[in-house]
Amino acid sequence: MSSAGEGLSRPLPEQVRLNVVDLAATVLGTLPAVSVPPPLRGIAKFEARKRAKLGSAPIAAQLENDKKFRELVAESVAAGWPELVASLADGHVPPAADPVLVAAAAYLTRPPGWEEMIELARSDLQQSAAAAEGSEREEVVSRLREQLAAQKSAAKEETDRLREQIKAARAENSDLRRKLHDARERAKAALARAEEMERAAEEARTAAVAAGSAGESELRRLRERLADVEKQLEASRRAAREGRSLEDARIRVLLDALQDASAGLRRELGLPATISRPADSVAAHPGERPGVRGVPARALADDDPQLLDQLLAIPQIHLIIDGYNVTKTGYGTLTLADQRNRLMTNLGGLAAQTRVEMTVVFDGAELNAPVQVVAPRGVRVLFSDPGEIADDLIRQLVRVEPPGRAIAVVSSDREVAESVRRMGARPVPSALLLRRLGRA
Repeated sequence: MSSAGEGLSRPLPEQVRLNVVDLAATVLGTLPAVSVPPPLRGIAKFEARKRAKLGSAPIAAQLENDKKFRELVAESVAAGWPELVASLADGHVPPAADPVLVAAAAYLTRPPGWEEMIELARSDLQQSAAAAEGSEREEVVSRLREQLAAQKSAAKEETDRLREQIKAARAENSDLRRKLHDARERAKAALARAEEMERAAEEARTAAVAAGSAGESELRRLRERLADVEKQLEASRRAAREGRSLEDARIRVLLDALQDASAGLRRELGLPATISRPADSVAAHPGERPGVRGVPARALADDDPQLLDQLLAIPQIHLIIDGYNVTKTGYGTLTLADQRNRLMTNLGGLAAQTRVEMTVVFDGAELNAPVQVVAPRGVRVLFSDPGEIADDLIRQLVRVEPPGRAIAVVSSDREVAESVRRMGARPVPSALLLRRLGRA
């Protein structure tokens, strides 16, 4: 249905038009199918949020041309905003009402003077837009002024920084010029010294040539003297060899006689020709005390570094080692197995160098099973039996040795050292053996 003669001279303000279309789209979704205008039946099937967006133009045109549809929408507005619609019907516009809502309600309900109400709302909207635009412009101007002030401040700071850099660069340039001048002066002085040294070197070469000639003459003279001395020395050696040969013959005769006498004594006593040692029979020996004679060592103190070297040089000496006393002194942070292996490795080298009989005694009283030890060649390893400590086994080894044999016991245990000293053996601190193994 047309509304000719009721139209506006100008289109609705955009905000009012959107509001009116949104209200009509909402009402369109609530109408029965027979009440929906034919041009809007397809739009009525859309979702509520898509109706106003996709059907904006058809809905606006239908509102403008179809009075019945506009009145249906107006009824919905009157139900939703009764006070506003009543005020507009009385020709009164509430001063606090939203101009957009006033214009939308006036357009749909068409009270007397609704065109003036819409134009008044348009004027209010334009004023609000102009005020908002002016406020926005003022904000833009204020923001631009702040940016300009910040840029001016930054430019001033940058200018001050550049001035400081220029000042520092000038000072650095001045310093570099001074250093360059000093370097040139030093180079000039160094060149002068080099020329002076070259002259001195030339003079030294000339003197060296002259001295070389004199030295060659002196060297020829010394060689002649050396040849004469060598001839005299050879004559002296020849005379000494002739005198020594007679002494060697006498000593050889005495040694042969002593060897034959010892061999005859061995046959007469019927001594067994075996390589077993007294220490090999410790487990079955009754433990007699034969009173072993003290070991000679040129009266050295027990902590003298040369003591162990002198003892190892004594023929047929028996070196008895308190195993754990040595290992715990030297490398006690290791496990017992690692301590034993390290000591065996070091003693293997010492035994190969000195060919001395060595017996290492470990305390085995607290062991639950036999201990596997790889003993190097020339080293005997013993563990004390349950109920017996290593100190007692060391004393037993000292007792079984024949009277007169040299025995050295390596242990830092004071009780062990004093007891074996009374038995005739020579005690040696563990530190001396560790130092000797370190040298080996």
